[in-house]
Amino acid sequence: MSQSLGRALQILTSLGEGERSLDQLAAELGVHKTTVLRLLRTMEADRFVRRDASHRYRLGSRLFALADVAREQHVVRQVAAPHLRELNQKTGQTVHLAAWENGEVIYVDKLDSVRSVRMYSQVGVPAAMHCTAVGKVLLAAQPKRQREAIVQALEYKAYTTNTITDPDRLRDELAITKERGWAQDKAEHESFINCIGAPLKDATGRVVGAVSLSVPDVLLNYEQVLELLPDLLATASAISADYN
Repeated sequence: MSQSLGRALQILTSLGEGERSLDQLAAELGVHKTTVLRLLRTMEADRFVRRDASHRYRLGSRLFALADVAREQHVVRQVAAPHLRELNQKTGQTVHLAAWENGEVIYVDKLDSVRSVRMYSQVGVPAAMHCTAVGKVLLAAQPKRQREAIVQALEYKAYTTNTITDPDRLRDELAITKERGWAQDKAEHESFINCIGAPLKDATGRVVGAVSLSVPDVLLNYEQVLELLPDLLATASAISADYN
């Protein structure tokens, strides 16, 4: 049963990357087509997947409803929502909310800028820990041993010429982030975006999430983005107060 569940989850993960044929899914899972077909029929009956006229499979409508419920049940997201809207309306810039989940930093909410420029980030997708503001905030908050293990294991993909690609540089950045109480992404993840992020805390001081402001450099340069830091920190403080 656990093996079948694992394969079903693999199918969902694959379909999350794009449509697949039965042959493609069987090849990705490394099993016979009849095994995959049995799983697909069960998942199709419950609307977790759907099959089109060309016999290609896609994610089903059942997942849309579950995704909405999961997001609404996320406590940090519920508490933060009104404050994120206020920050978004006040600054006019893109606002992100992220949380630490199973060793990853996951975007759990996003309010787009009122301008036409859009970022590539998506709700439910992991954020790079070495080059995003929310990633640095949440990584810096992890226990020392866990943080060090992650720093050593990271891939350090270079998204831009400003991306941190050295463990020692990241350690220094995380120490600065923890000391001053906020993080920066100075065109490190997207070459035309500057970002600042701040932690959200519960009553014990434990970091439970991170909020950030992201601004294209065609609208504001990095120094001008830093002028929005008081608004960001005030929002983080208000969310933390309501969370407790």
